[in-house]
Amino acid sequence: MLHVMGAAPLERDGAKRRGCNFASGDGDELDVRSCREGLGVIWHWQQGSRMKGPSRSLVAAALPPSRSVLAVCAHPDDESFGLGAALGTFNELGSATSVVCFTHGEASTLGTEVTDLGGVRARELEDAADELGVSDVALFDFVDGCLAEEPLDSLTSRISQAALRAHADLLLVFDEGGVTGHADHCRATEAAVEAARELDLPVLAWTLRESVADTLRREFGAAFVGRSDVELNFVVRVNRERQSRAIQRHVSQAVDNPVLARRLELQGDDEAFRWLRAP
Repeated sequence: MLHVMGAAPLERDGAKRRGCNFASGDGDELDVRSCREGLGVIWHWQQGSRMKGPSRSLVAAALPPSRSVLAVCAHPDDESFGLGAALGTFNELGSATSVVCFTHGEASTLGTEVTDLGGVRARELEDAADELGVSDVALFDFVDGCLAEEPLDSLTSRISQAALRAHADLLLVFDEGGVTGHADHCRATEAAVEAARELDLPVLAWTLRESVADTLRREFGAAFVGRSDVELNFVVRVNRERQSRAIQRHVSQAVDNPVLARRLELQGDDEAFRWLRAP
């Protein structure tokens, strides 16, 4: 179910809006053992024999167990393009999933030929959420590209309310640095971590391996942020079928998007994660 919510009471004068930024090989095998305690997953590794692969791997059997996962996003499509594989997998494992999305994504440089792009993207978000098995979406109308201008407590309170409503025991976010470098992604994650501190919840961040981010930076000049293996907590093999269907629902953003296609190609069936707030 999609709930479209206002951002009021917030001050949004014209001068403030005009100031917004709308920039929308072989390796060492690691022996990974997991110890689950409640929601916690403790990962241990040691250097092993050489193996073929793009880099060292921290392969976990599954995502950490959770009864209810709340994903925090800046824009419609973040839940699919970025967090889609994780959300789909959590749903298949029996976790309830819900999403907070702060903007309608109206400032995107894609889909500009569409009338009322924000409204179109809201509908795309609802359809994509259905594909991923997400039961509840709270969509706010903060200005796209301007989340960094918003008071942190205004964003944090929205996340806290959604987390309590969903009885969430885990927050899922983009990594610090926003993965793509987008300032809205960074602010959404910052707010999620603050809400998690207040509610005493763990925060799991989706991220990219440094090798993937480096290739995207070189090929597209994009500001992708990646992590070395020593910065990761684990890598999970995923089935991208549900994510692919969700991505296709975002017609305005998925068509003619070579960066997305190349990123998914480079990732293959692997998704990398790190704890921003450990269980």
